[in-house]
Amino acid sequence: MVFYFKARPEVGDYTIFMGIDKHENEDLIKYGFPEDIWFHVDKMSSAHVYVRLNKGQAIDNISEGLLEDCAQLVKANSIQGNKVNNVDVVYTPWYNLKKTASMDVGQVGFHNSKMVRTVRVEKRINEIVNRLNKTKVERKPDLKGKFDDLKLWNLDGVIVVNLAFIHIYIFIICSPAIFGLDVSLNSLD
Repeated sequence: MVFYFKARPEVGDYTIFMGIDKHENEDLIKYGFPEDIWFHVDKMSSAHVYVRLNKGQAIDNISEGLLEDCAQLVKANSIQGNKVNNVDVVYTPWYNLKKTASMDVGQVGFHNSKMVRTVRVEKRINEIVNRLNKTKVERKPDLKGKFDDLKLWNLDGVIVVNLAFIHIYIFIICSPAIFGLDVSLNSLD
C-alpha cells in the first residue's frame, strides 16, 4: 500500500506519497519517475516520502511551503526523529538513489552526493502534519505497470533508461532521431 497526501493548496497541485513499510519502499525505489524527489530523515530510521514535481521543474525550484510539507511529514513518520528537535531531512531526485544487492530492505545510497540537499526541521508542527493527514488516502497502485509505460525519459538532454536497480545514463550528442527515438516530453503523456 502507498499513502498519498495533498500538499497545501497555495503551493500548487502536488501529490506527496510514502510507502506503508520498508517492503513497499523497495517498490517505490525501484519504480520511481524522474520527477520524483525522495525525502528521508538523515541518519535515522524514517519513512521514505516522495513528491512528484511538475515536468521540467528542478529540485532547487521547490517552494518553501512544499519543502516544509514534505519535511514535516517525513519527520512525523520517524519514530526517533519525531521525538527530537533539530533533525536534518535529506532529499534528492529519485534517479540519484542507489540500491545494491548488499543493502538491507529499504536501505539506499546515492549515486552522486552533490545532488543531495538538506533541510533542517527545528520541531514538529502539528498543524502541518494534521492538515496532511486529513488528506491521506491509501491505495495499492500498479507501480511496475505505471513504470513500464514510461520506457525512456529525457532529462535535459540525458536519456535515462531504468533497468530495475541499474541506472544507465546515455548522453545524446547528436539528434535522438538518428536512433529512432521519440523522446519529446509529449511522448510521455
